[in-house]
Amino acid sequence: MKLGIGCDHGGFELKEELKRRLCAEGYEVTDQGVYDQNEVDYPDIAKITADGIRNGEYEKAILVCGTGIGMSIAANKISGIRAALCCDCFSARMAREHNDANVIALGARTTGVELAWEILRSYLNAEFLGGKHTVRVNKIMQLEKGEV
Repeated sequence: MKLGIGCDHGGFELKEELKRRLCAEGYEVTDQGVYDQNEVDYPDIAKITADGIRNGEYEKAILVCGTGIGMSIAANKISGIRAALCCDCFSARMAREHNDANVIALGARTTGVELAWEILRSYLNAEFLGGKHTVRVNKIMQLEKGEV
């Protein structure tokens, strides 16, 4: 599976560790930055990373900032993106199964490395269930287009 990953300065260390583990498990990971701990504006990285999904470079992405809040808000402003801020494994699984989230956001200052890894694995190992959830996801996308 191809994945994109991006972070701001607050998420750099966690992003690097998650990327290392993902690559070790055989995922193809496109790192959209940042590449050091110099301060950046998280909306810029959210856009670059989300654009990779929209352009078909990868099907899912991981965004990391201090809390994950800013990244999730910014990513959800981009057409076609369904980003979920996840702080536990159940929510990560539900984000995929029920909401067909194509981006997971994590907080480096709020979530330890091991928990972040377990949350990410729960997200990646889950599949969208479709059915009644497809109707709901389609309504979300209609909201985005101003059709509802």
